[in-house]
Amino acid sequence: MTPHINAQTGDFAETVLMPGDPLRAKYIAETYLENVREVTNVRNVLGFTGEYKGKPLSVMAHGMGMPSISIYAHELINFYGVKQLIRVGSCGGVDEELKLRDLIVATSASTNSAMIRDRFAGYDYAAAPDFELLKACSEAAKELDLSPRFGNILSGDLFYGSNPALLPAMQKMGVLAVEMEAAALFAIAAEFRVKALCVLTVSDHLITAEETSSEERQTSFNQMMELALETAYATTPDMADA
Repeated sequence: MTPHINAQTGDFAETVLMPGDPLRAKYIAETYLENVREVTNVRNVLGFTGEYKGKPLSVMAHGMGMPSISIYAHELINFYGVKQLIRVGSCGGVDEELKLRDLIVATSASTNSAMIRDRFAGYDYAAAPDFELLKACSEAAKELDLSPRFGNILSGDLFYGSNPALLPAMQKMGVLAVEMEAAALFAIAAEFRVKALCVLTVSDHLITAEETSSEERQTSFNQMMELALETAYATTPDMADA
């Protein structure tokens, strides 16, 4: 066990889906997994392990912000042998063509946080997902007849009170959306040589001011969940081959 996870060795599958909200983790586990069991609940940050179409899969919440996801990702990788982490979360749209509930798959994550520079000797690390996961996600989207946007996002430190110059800068550089975790996840995955991906649903829009409710964010983003699950399935070995 770790200070933040009370699961036992072997309780987690090698692939973990990571929503921010513990209740979204519970929803995914109860809706999509078979033979599911709760494996961790420290601070009510819930984690579950089961099977998806016969393959082992776990889902665990990561909380809000880069410090939070950094703790859980580090412990999952280094203490529980997790090899693939797929964030499934909400984001604020920046691109004017995006609409509520549109899907985004991050091909890179810019950030205004100093966390990545701290990991990279003070330099700017290009935080990006694993290519094989990205490729599998693109193929899964075609199979599901989904059309996510692939592109750069921004992982921000501040939910309130961001620099007013940030929004026009993001628009100028073609940033699709804002969230608060992916850059840290990608950097940790790179450091420890594991795979990471980030699939998002537009829950609100910074330009139009449209937004979804907290309940909708918890239980209605099924296309994102199914895309992540199919990506995980495609990249997880069969039990007999593991």
